[in-house]
Amino acid sequence: MRLHAPRPIGARPLIAERVEIPAPAADELLIRVAACGICRTDLHIIEGELPLRRAPVIPGHQIIGYVEAVGARVTRFRRGDRVGIAWLRRTCGTCEFCRAGRENLCEESAYTGYTADGGFAEYATVPEPFAYAIPSAFGDVEATPLLCAGIIGYRALTLAAVPQGGRLGVYGFGSSAHVTVQVARARGCEIYVCTREASHRALAERLGAAWTGEVADRMPAPADGIIVFAPVGDLVPLALRNLKKGGTLSLAGIYMSTIPALDYGDLFFERTIRTVTSNTRADGEALLEEAARIPIRLTTTTFALAQANEALDGLKRGAFAGSGVLVIDARSHA
Repeated sequence: MRLHAPRPIGARPLIAERVEIPAPAADELLIRVAACGICRTDLHIIEGELPLRRAPVIPGHQIIGYVEAVGARVTRFRRGDRVGIAWLRRTCGTCEFCRAGRENLCEESAYTGYTADGGFAEYATVPEPFAYAIPSAFGDVEATPLLCAGIIGYRALTLAAVPQGGRLGVYGFGSSAHVTVQVARARGCEIYVCTREASHRALAERLGAAWTGEVADRMPAPADGIIVFAPVGDLVPLALRNLKKGGTLSLAGIYMSTIPALDYGDLFFERTIRTVTSNTRADGEALLEEAARIPIRLTTTTFALAQANEALDGLKRGAFAGSGVLVIDARSHA
């Protein structure tokens, strides 16, 4: 399902096309895709909120699949292994950020489904150093959201600096939030969730949220840290008013609408705002290990590959709770 030019998802901009199976480079794996999660970042790319970096491009960056072929320099994986492919695809490895363990800030970074073709297809490639071994605790479909929703939520939770057993506030309750709150609950945190969709509030309650409400509601008590998952700048001042003195507000999206002017009083008492930029591979490995240990339980709604437009339209409308996943059986077409 390829994108040739940005358009609203309702115009069905993803087009089903048959293309050549990609050949892996010397350090790459060729993956037969089993499933690929859909993500709001895909929507931002498709609808033009993020500038298109390649056209045409195959979106999708939460990929679970099986190694079909390997390049000459591959040593860690072999044919038949199950692997995951996430958003971060390649970094330079030598810049000041890479050397400091902050590869998510690398100026030369490349991204799955954005600067390179992704997983809305039967096959995909990935550099071996950026492929993840997937814990056996998760099936193919349920593992997909961990590879972006999970990793980004994990990094956002880390940056929010909520202490063990502390109080976490959440705005928006989509794929990422429904993973993140399970990590936080396993750490003994009390969870407050503000989100507009009743079905999303119901899922938050099933996953252990102590309180749920509308986005404009006052939380029962100030939160030690808050994560804004929804790409809505108007939520920032609302979240700050629910944040404890000295607390951190973590903005988890790759895109956000304009943040309105802030009153200094909303930031006073040493409140901090931090943005989340991509992830490091260490974030991914840590999330997968902790998710398997808890274990995280994923709520998914599945679609066929040809339904990618409909799936993303449903994501935009809040039509389903949890994560949407495209299920792909490449073997029947090989």
